[in-house]
Amino acid sequence: MRTVFRKAFALTAIAAALGFAAGASAQQPRTLKMQSTWPASSTLQENFKFFAERTDKLTAGQLKIEAMASGQIVPPFEVLDATHKKVIDGAHAVSYYWVGKHRATTLFSSTPAGPFGMDHMDFLGWIYEGGGLQLYWDMYQKEMNLNVIAFPILPSSPQAFGWFKRPIKNLADFKGMKCRQTGIVSEIFQRMGMTTVNLPGGEIIPAAQRGVIDCAEWVGGIEDLRLGLPQAFKYHYVPGMHEPSVIGELLINNEVWASLPAQQQEVIRSATVETLVRWWVRWQKQNADAIEEMRTKHGVQILRTPPDILIAFLKTWDIMAKEESAKNPFFKKVLESQREYASKVVPAKRFMNPPYSFAANYYWPEAKPAAKGKK
Repeated sequence: MRTVFRKAFALTAIAAALGFAAGASAQQPRTLKMQSTWPASSTLQENFKFFAERTDKLTAGQLKIEAMASGQIVPPFEVLDATHKKVIDGAHAVSYYWVGKHRATTLFSSTPAGPFGMDHMDFLGWIYEGGGLQLYWDMYQKEMNLNVIAFPILPSSPQAFGWFKRPIKNLADFKGMKCRQTGIVSEIFQRMGMTTVNLPGGEIIPAAQRGVIDCAEWVGGIEDLRLGLPQAFKYHYVPGMHEPSVIGELLINNEVWASLPAQQQEVIRSATVETLVRWWVRWQKQNADAIEEMRTKHGVQILRTPPDILIAFLKTWDIMAKEESAKNPFFKKVLESQREYASKVVPAKRFMNPPYSFAANYYWPEAKPAAKGKK
């Protein structure tokens, strides 16, 4: 009897293995066509390509992502609608680009002001542990009636305050200048006295050369160097409070998402998180090298942003956020969720973490400007 049982068990195991192999071979590799809002030479596009490579390897080639750059199928600011309509299967962007469609989109890229002092990891904590991801999906699917799902993937910050053709000493110098800005940040700067122009990254240098703009904000570090901004501007100001912890997004058409096997959905979830971390740590070194090259090769003056500008920005944003919350219930719901999460983690981190500048200044003290009359 025991021998019969063993034979039957062996036959069952062989049949199951053959059935699994047949099912695996029957499943054909699939390619999803996705487009970003970034130029092909951008490091932000490299984030997208890294995600595509990880997805390919983690699925053993069964799911491939064609990671196309800005404009290859649709204009850069049309990828959201194109994903919704399934013109493309997905997109790689940043949610504050869609503030003209819904004001709360800016809150899911974590701008402005953190929010509430949160850094990248705090913001990701809110997304994954504080209910933010479901609010993210509700915004697109219920508030905007779009057939998309989104995941955080791109930590492109902290971003520099920007590039200027002439130096600025305070908020008064800042007023009246024409600057490339996007999203709700452009409205904040308008209230602060700046004239803003909304341009894709690839149009910044031509606009500066034609005199259309006096200043521009893009990203900072390696991104700005690759875009060629040191060729058009010589004054670079850091830091900024407009995008201290920006997280870009991977968008996928919801029908496409639902059609993926559960395992491939989990691969995408895992690959977005890995991409965010792996790309980010590489990016920090690239930015450090870029800052050195800007100074030594291009003669860029990298200067501290006047504090009164940063304080004015925070105050202006707080006023705008209060106004928006009063007329937009969903905006208010998301902002209050973020404030509640930040009220716990930001003070705790400030208590537990030593200031970054403490050890940095001990080992790498900043050179103080020479006193007047001395060399």
